[in-house]
Amino acid sequence: MPVADEITSPIRRGAHDIAVERDRVRRRRVYRAAAFVIAIETWVIVNALLGRAIVPPMPSIDPLILVPVLFFAALLLLLVGTQMGSARSPHVVYRPEQVDVRLDDVIGIDPVKEDVRRSIDLFQTHKQFAEQMGGTPRRGLLFEGLPGTGKTMTAKAMAAEAGVPFLFVSATSFQSMYYGATAKKIRAYFRALRKAARTEGGAIGFIEEIDAIAMRRGGMASGMVAASPFDAFRIPHTVTNAVISEGTGGVVNELLVQMQSFDQPTDSDKLVNWFIARINLLLPASRQLQQRKPVKAPILLIAATNRADSLDPALLRPGRFDRRLTFATPDAVGRRALVDHFLARRSTDSELDDPALRDRVAAATNGWTPVMIEHLLDEALVNALRRGSMAMTYADVEHARITEMVGIGHPVRYTDGEQRLIATHEAGHAVTAWLAAPNRTLEVLTIIRRGDALGLLAHGDCEEVWTHSHYDLRALVQIAMGGWVAEELFFGQTSTGPAGDLASATRTAAQMVGAAGMTGSLISFAATPHDLVSAVLSDSQARAQLEAVLDDARTTVRRLLSRHRHLVEALRDALLERHELIGEEITDVLEAATLAQEQLLAREESDRTAATVAGAAAAVGAAAERLRVA
Repeated sequence: MPVADEITSPIRRGAHDIAVERDRVRRRRVYRAAAFVIAIETWVIVNALLGRAIVPPMPSIDPLILVPVLFFAALLLLLVGTQMGSARSPHVVYRPEQVDVRLDDVIGIDPVKEDVRRSIDLFQTHKQFAEQMGGTPRRGLLFEGLPGTGKTMTAKAMAAEAGVPFLFVSATSFQSMYYGATAKKIRAYFRALRKAARTEGGAIGFIEEIDAIAMRRGGMASGMVAASPFDAFRIPHTVTNAVISEGTGGVVNELLVQMQSFDQPTDSDKLVNWFIARINLLLPASRQLQQRKPVKAPILLIAATNRADSLDPALLRPGRFDRRLTFATPDAVGRRALVDHFLARRSTDSELDDPALRDRVAAATNGWTPVMIEHLLDEALVNALRRGSMAMTYADVEHARITEMVGIGHPVRYTDGEQRLIATHEAGHAVTAWLAAPNRTLEVLTIIRRGDALGLLAHGDCEEVWTHSHYDLRALVQIAMGGWVAEELFFGQTSTGPAGDLASATRTAAQMVGAAGMTGSLISFAATPHDLVSAVLSDSQARAQLEAVLDDARTTVRRLLSRHRHLVEALRDALLERHELIGEEITDVLEAATLAQEQLLAREESDRTAATVAGAAAAVGAAAERLRVA
């Protein structure tokens, strides 16, 4: 454990409880094996001294009797085996040495890792925590989060760090078509979990996608009366979830019971207590024998789901799942650590050693899970192989990212006019973004068809931000309007291309009007059960405010692009030549066009100044000539 964890865990002294219990169980196992071997050796020696046969002779049986007996015995074993197989736990056991993942390999979720380390420490010192501090050991952890955020990997790493068996099971494998078989499998799993914990000194169980068997039961929070202002005039009716099957309640009940069964007595304890109870019936109250108390099994049950809101509320109370850990997508620092971790094991070009490029990759994957980032870099390697190279470049990563976001690029044979129109449209987006939103990064500008998009501009925040101001949202609306305005300025009319842009601008403007209170009204349509855009468009006053936002953005963009037609023309020509621009290639074209325009204006100003000077000199000369003649 790190020093920080040791400081926050004053109850630990020397070896932790799991190690001590494992060593005690090991010694007891050795003693039992030695006693068994000694008993066999004693039997052999005694029989040899007495002159008896060590193995008693087998009786002679008539084959006509033996064959039918064996046949029916085989049928009986087949029947019993089928019944036992249907009730067998479907889990897989991983020993600590079989798990090749440690917490140091879990990257990008540092806040969760800190709580996970504390949970491991409490699990390993459960006896000291209970005896010295009087606390109740933590028994259950619920991991919730998007797929690919590291829930299963973290659970395996916890088992490896704790040095105990890891019993992995998928909740769907509990399900069975036979009535009652699901509950039997759940009981068998928890029985195996208790046995592993008592045998190995501790065990960690992991149920993947627990929502498959632990959906909210009818009559709990799923049963409700529809709420509206007119409920007083209606006959109340219960709204139930028709998707939940009839057997769900029984399965959830079995799961709840088993999560309280970690401290059940063993079969030997039950047998001994049965005999003691019978003896106590014959003894007076003052001489009653003490029965065995159940030993607390050191078990930590972990469940994972990405639908925690659909779980039965009884599962989430303390004593069952004591702690809920949310696995969010990693932030900028976590994504940068993931990029470094994944690139260290992959063949990369020397340019990707530049920290600035790695920062750009981390910034461009905002909202991505660790699995998505790893897959992105794998796709970048595929792009490198397609180029005939054994090392990926930043351009390969960007192509892979655009492919993941939009789709594979398809070569399209545009007509000359249509290609020019699409290039002008996308150039209008890029120029508007460069002028109206300097806090955004231009990542990819392309006229290669991907999915349903004939071209696209990919742009993102320069820094990771969690909120957006009125200025930011207004800039997004203006960027969406850039293509529409560019078509209108350069062709005198618009095409069907801006349809998706107008839909995006409408959604952003609806958020400004109906949710963020940025246009004067403080009414939030997000508080209604309706879709935000539909709610805004159905209200006349809000619709007028939305129209005003869109019209103001169009006017602003028309003014910007009218003054900077040269930038649109430069990007348009670059797209017609190269079809796709990535990162700095876009800004290089814009900066070169700006510099060329400034030089042109400077030359024109110089020419005008020279012409003015020449005119003044000519006027002075003419006046002097007139004076000389006079």
